[in-house]
Amino acid sequence: MSEGSSGRYDVRILFGLWLVFLLFPWVAPNGYIVGLGVMFCINLILVASLNLIMGYCGQISLCHGGFFGLGAYVSGVLSSKYGIPGLIDIFCAMALTAFSALLVALPTLRLRGHYLAMATLGFNAILSVLFVELVGLTGGPNGLSGVNPIHIFGLPFGTDRWFFYLAWMVSLLVMWGILNLVRSRVGRAITSLADSEIGAASLGINTYGLKVMVFVLSASLAALAGSLYVHYTQFASPETFNFFASVLLVMMVAVGGWGKYWGPLFGALVFTVIPELLQSFHDLQLLIFGVGMIAVLMFVPGGIAGMLERLWRRRIRMKAGGGIAAPEVGND
Repeated sequence: MSEGSSGRYDVRILFGLWLVFLLFPWVAPNGYIVGLGVMFCINLILVASLNLIMGYCGQISLCHGGFFGLGAYVSGVLSSKYGIPGLIDIFCAMALTAFSALLVALPTLRLRGHYLAMATLGFNAILSVLFVELVGLTGGPNGLSGVNPIHIFGLPFGTDRWFFYLAWMVSLLVMWGILNLVRSRVGRAITSLADSEIGAASLGINTYGLKVMVFVLSASLAALAGSLYVHYTQFASPETFNFFASVLLVMMVAVGGWGKYWGPLFGALVFTVIPELLQSFHDLQLLIFGVGMIAVLMFVPGGIAGMLERLWRRRIRMKAGGGIAAPEVGND
């Protein structure tokens, strides 16, 4: 299948899936389940944004939870303390987070490997401290409360069902935008960085500028997810955006599938549903979750999307070979 036809195939699947997903509030038995649908859309934006920089671009980032939190706190503070309308505070949150990401990216993206990981980890630590210490703005350890629901053109998005439609639309636009980006000429240059940065540079690609651009874009999308989160929950706590949140997001990208377009879909699904299913195990929740993640990473190294892609290719080969699958060339 050519890249062009593959892209059109992905577009059809995306719009088909989201069209079916639009019916979710009508079949969900209660508002709690609809709320899980909202969180799935927010988590999808978050995991997809991290997949851009780590999966497609091949750069390690351990501060994505911090960018998620920065977007949430900027939106939350502007809304609760200054009464700024929803769309404007979301724009401000994305702009400020993008500027912060640019300041971080300019010096750190000249580093590689574990040096880059440590630098981004340090920025996440700085943000975590600011969320706790700026008590007058953020509420400190007690968290930020009193965030207003979003009103867009007079329409209130204060209920689970109405907020679901907003999160549904934003997540669709983000996934569609990422698909168009990665299938474009710029997207092919981005994916070449993950394969070989030296090879990409030898072809005349400005690898440093491209990494900075993707890092800033990824951070601003994380801020968008944070803004939606804080307006939906109407509360922000520093524990939600600490270092462990960043590590968990990296695991979700790996579980879904590094650099796979559909990987974030599976990563967000696991990130949303599994913790809810494990609530009855209380103290063992983190242990079971961690062991499960390690098992997936060990036995499904290409993630869930990679595994399904291999099964689909095998089915195509078996169909072409009259029921006998030809040997697979390459792997994920």
